[in-house]
Amino acid sequence: MDKRQAIGSWLSGPRAAAEEAGVDFGYRGQQLGLPEEGPGSIARPGRRLGALAVDWGFCLLIAYGLITDGYGQATGNWALLVFFLMSALTVGTIGFTPGKRLFGLRVVVLETGTVNPLRALLRTALLCVAIPALIWDRDGRGLHDRLAGTVEVRI
Repeated sequence: MDKRQAIGSWLSGPRAAAEEAGVDFGYRGQQLGLPEEGPGSIARPGRRLGALAVDWGFCLLIAYGLITDGYGQATGNWALLVFFLMSALTVGTIGFTPGKRLFGLRVVVLETGTVNPLRALLRTALLCVAIPALIWDRDGRGLHDRLAGTVEVRI
């Protein structure tokens, strides 16, 4: 192996090096038994972030308009509380928040296809902490989804 190959494998990362060695990772959601494309497939990161931005904006508007007078630190805190309540209630009952519905996403449990309120409460609490949502596995599931036993899919 010359220097160019060594540097190229280092720059492309461990996944590219493993694929070059013959390891087959498959597509996102394959290990979970989900389809590669279309309804029921794993939600892509762009859609997930877009839905989160819509939901957070909606919660900021509620906190700014109904709870606090003026924008400040208290507005952000109230918005987080509104986000927690909205997400826990809507995901726990119908499986999606307004932002998720707008982007065509739904939260489900793989075994049942629905989410019970306790799983939604755990998932939302971990999402509000933020760190678990930033740690993803190879299928694109955040740690908050893995711990709650849920997956976010396209509808």
